[in-house]
Amino acid sequence: MDLSDINYFFDCCLGHWSIERTYHYLTHPEIERSHTDFQVEVITPDLKHKVLTDNAYPIPDHLDTLPGFNLVFHTVSDKGEAVSQELRALFVPKQQSDGVITGDYLRDRAYEEARPIVSSFRYDPTNRELLMTTPYTRVVSVDSILLVNPNMRIRRILNYQRPEAGQPLDTLVLVGFGVEQKMA
Repeated sequence: MDLSDINYFFDCCLGHWSIERTYHYLTHPEIERSHTDFQVEVITPDLKHKVLTDNAYPIPDHLDTLPGFNLVFHTVSDKGEAVSQELRALFVPKQQSDGVITGDYLRDRAYEEARPIVSSFRYDPTNRELLMTTPYTRVVSVDSILLVNPNMRIRRILNYQRPEAGQPLDTLVLVGFGVEQKMA
């Protein structure tokens, strides 16, 4: 499996990012704006192992080649609400077809629910988009990061009401958009 382009994507993600987002709540008439400072660092081999262990996920032979990161962020909404979090994320590529890589996306702490979680990801090198789908208890979050260049990303967050098993995602409850610029 050729991981050179996804590794480039993750290398570009390292550093300090300044993020402006807008969230549109569809269950009630509300629009929220927020500013986030992200610090993205390389994930150490010990933390990779911890993420896998926290998720009771088998340790692959090629642990050192798995892309991932250590992430610390602080968000302040336009209402003055502040949230800070630190987490580790690891991407386990499973399949590659026509350059598109799919696999599992693991975190030691999820955004919506404070617990380890295994999600899925799809990375398309033609437009350098990372699409992550996470089934939470009440919603399914489909999060896209589009790498425009090494210093700018566009973010799209779609949260769907979690459907019954086997049913399509068709009821949006939140839509978010963001412009992410690297500061250093």
